[in-house]
Amino acid sequence: MILYKGMDAQTLEAQYNLRARRGDDFDALVERWLARSALHRDQSDARVDLSYGEADREKLDYFFGGDKDGPLLMYIHGGYWQRGDKAMYSFVTEAFIKHGVSVAVMNYNLTPTVRMGQIPPQIRKAITWCWHKATDLGFSRDKIFVSGHSAGGHLTALMMATDWPQFDSHLPADLIRAAIPISGLYELEPLVHTTLNDGPQMDVPEAIAESPCFIPPVTNAPQLVVAGGGETQEFLRQSDDYADLYRTPERSMERYNVPNEDHFDELERLAEDDSEFFEKSMKLIVA
Repeated sequence: MILYKGMDAQTLEAQYNLRARRGDDFDALVERWLARSALHRDQSDARVDLSYGEADREKLDYFFGGDKDGPLLMYIHGGYWQRGDKAMYSFVTEAFIKHGVSVAVMNYNLTPTVRMGQIPPQIRKAITWCWHKATDLGFSRDKIFVSGHSAGGHLTALMMATDWPQFDSHLPADLIRAAIPISGLYELEPLVHTTLNDGPQMDVPEAIAESPCFIPPVTNAPQLVVAGGGETQEFLRQSDDYADLYRTPERSMERYNVPNEDHFDELERLAEDDSEFFEKSMKLIVA
């Protein structure tokens, strides 16, 4: 049965179930990232489990980049909104803090405990908390950037569609200076027809309501829209469509594919300060 853009359930599952595509190597990847991240936390100037809200998962880890007037990158982990933890992604901060960029890696409540629409306000809460705590944490509140991977890329796009003064009257409209969504999900309807919907439990109307391709940015801040060169066609299409949809003469939406890398290994390139991915990211941040 054709369910979405000429694809049946089996095809959609193959396009979006990336853990299954990775096979037995996925568990080894998780263990490697957890160990690397734990070592990095021990060896860096990190403050872990800072509470930005009252819920158990409303916590973030802050990695100081060494410059109290430097930028802050807010990083949002993936996991199809139903799994994942900040402790696994500390390694993503390695190259950034070496180059003076502080990074906050956040947790948030996961489905099915919450509905999809309850997650973006948590991300806004974390960013708002950091803005108010800029002096205490040690960064410039005028230099906040946001990035996220997979489900975190979806949430990154929604942050660019946020009216910040409406969320908190103290905040500036241009709170986010630029964004780096990585392998984001910008159109959620195809997921409704896969096992990846076990956590979110979306129907089609809810999926459409939470899709950034139907929620335009409210800022002209530039975005570097990234995917892995070895990703599935659907992930490449989603990134292409998102960038093409919102690119204007005033809003830069650069598309970049990390050469040869899949959905997961692209993050390892971001943690290397001699990679093209990292260099492009830093160019956006220090512009």
